[in-house]
Amino acid sequence: MSASSSAAVATTSVAPRHVREGRLDALDILRGLAILGMIVVHWHQRIGLPVTGWGDAIAWAVWVLVEQKSWGIFAFLFGVGFAVLLRRLESRGDPVVPIYLRRLAALAAFGVVAEVGFGFNVLFEYACWGLVLLAVRRWSSGALLALAAVAACAGPIVAWWSGVAPWARNAALAKAATAAAQGSSYGALLSARWALFLDRLPDTWPELLPNVNLALFVLGLLALRHGMVDEPKRHVRVIVGWMTFGALAWAAWWLALRHLDTGVAAAALASGLGLIREQSLCFTYIGAVVLLLAYRPQWTARLALFGAAGRVALTNYLLQVAVVDVLASGYGLGLRLRPPAYLLGALLLFAVQALASRAWLARFRMGPLEWIWRVVTYWRPQPLARTA
Repeated sequence: MSASSSAAVATTSVAPRHVREGRLDALDILRGLAILGMIVVHWHQRIGLPVTGWGDAIAWAVWVLVEQKSWGIFAFLFGVGFAVLLRRLESRGDPVVPIYLRRLAALAAFGVVAEVGFGFNVLFEYACWGLVLLAVRRWSSGALLALAAVAACAGPIVAWWSGVAPWARNAALAKAATAAAQGSSYGALLSARWALFLDRLPDTWPELLPNVNLALFVLGLLALRHGMVDEPKRHVRVIVGWMTFGALAWAAWWLALRHLDTGVAAAALASGLGLIREQSLCFTYIGAVVLLLAYRPQWTARLALFGAAGRVALTNYLLQVAVVDVLASGYGLGLRLRPPAYLLGALLLFAVQALASRAWLARFRMGPLEWIWRVVTYWRPQPLARTA
């Protein structure tokens, strides 16, 4: 059997019993932690006031330890989730392509709501790059690692070669979106955001380049393929290796590379050509949680509230961006808080969402938006309420 065939079999083999008949607790807990991180970051970005002193230390900690890392965890888990879905579909003999395409179409619709309605664009991009996973799902592990490397370094290398930064246009659009959010009319804001959404669609070559999200999707797919998520004790050396790489890359960026950011070419070098970036600390976080739950299973119960929030991650994400938009935008409260206050507000919002998620899951199998997503994915009614 060839390496490619072996990899395909490893990807689509029947899942272990605890995966087929339940959920991987580590994934739900990681999603919950990522949701908490994104809530803190969104309050920091949209509601925070620039300050000095102790408050500035809080803002600095959010930037250094949380900002890119929570998004990195979420993107990595998207790849893991794809691999779990693929494994379940193929073990049951279900048609993969139509089911997965409906799943991405529903995610794209949620993404349009998040971007146009509330000014957050992550989900739509996930749906677009998720198409690539479908095309490469049977590639060998070596080929997938090469794809991840190419995806991570494509933008910085093109910027260095051409002198055009692919991220510059998105940065300008993000500033325009922030300015639009200060308007007093929600109708005018929707119109402005819709125009920005259409302008952001990939109609120019820089936005067609692969990016770090695709790289993280692929690494998540590989992590499940090789059992690092569901059988971490068998892969401790590999997991610790990735944790070490993540910490070293983060430290290298903060201590050296970021000081090179003075122009397009230097900015490309400052990102380590896409391979050495501070976001890599997310691998350290992911590995720490996976190993903690593997060697100290009692922590699964202790972190159950994060797991409940993670099981309802899509619903919680859209609810929290809606709340942040109402609090921060001109049509709402136009709220601006110092770091201690917005950190407390973010933690309270997450606590409410986590407790509500636990109460909801006591009666229902999944979150309300997760249920809609599942109905569209399988294109048939799905049970929602728990039976006695």
